[in-house]
Amino acid sequence: MKIIKKRSQVRAKKKLKIRSRLSGSSERPRLSVYRTARHIYVQAIDDQCGVTLACAGSTDPDFDGANGGNIEAAKEVGKILASRLLDKGVKEVVFDRNAFLYHGRIKALADAAREAGLKF
Repeated sequence: MKIIKKRSQVRAKKKLKIRSRLSGSSERPRLSVYRTARHIYVQAIDDQCGVTLACAGSTDPDFDGANGGNIEAAKEVGKILASRLLDKGVKEVVFDRNAFLYHGRIKALADAAREAGLKF
């Protein structure tokens, strides 16, 4: 009899595999992305100290868009986070797609952060 794994179990397994290869530091923090159907969130994490350096999301007060679940919103969130990190003197990051496929909103966020001045 086949056992069908739940989507959350499959995603958790992918996330562990990706996280085993990635680690952030204070010079080069990990840029962790999380998306839902309506919103997108991103944070820069220093894994050595266990501290979040900066965060942004479509629920943030600085976010201007009406809809947080589209590509334009992801671009805006990427620009907001990049400006916050550049203000703190961080120019390089490690991108953690967090078991999401690198296309659509995830790719738009990464491209907007690159255009705003982050290197990864």
